[in-house]
Amino acid sequence: QVQLVESGGGLVQPGGSLRLSCAASGSIFSIAAMGWYRQAPGKQRELVADVISGSSTNYVDSVKGRFTISRDNTKNTVYLQMNSLKPEDTAVYYCNAAIEDSDYVLRHYWGQGTQVTVSS
Repeated sequence: QVQLVESGGGLVQPGGSLRLSCAASGSIFSIAAMGWYRQAPGKQRELVADVISGSSTNYVDSVKGRFTISRDNTKNTVYLQMNSLKPEDTAVYYCNAAIEDSDYVLRHYWGQGTQVTVSS
């Protein structure tokens, strides 16, 4: 069974920074992609950033220049460094990974979610 465990959320003031971590563990054969989604109250879940094959990255326009996604392949961990945070960044952030398990079946897995609140 594959599991994603998130950490790093919290309460920060506008302009502050947070670093989210998501570690994948279990019966993993390979990880095709890892990324971060977020969902604010009353809004649809949106893709924030992802990294494919440990190199190619993608960001939603609203976070470009402020957020950086990175991946440590040796630890099966993805990070999201969030700088210059704004109140509109407030949301529950979910880690997602496309993982081929030990039976070579590709599935998407979700982390438990971590709350990020940006407020003075």
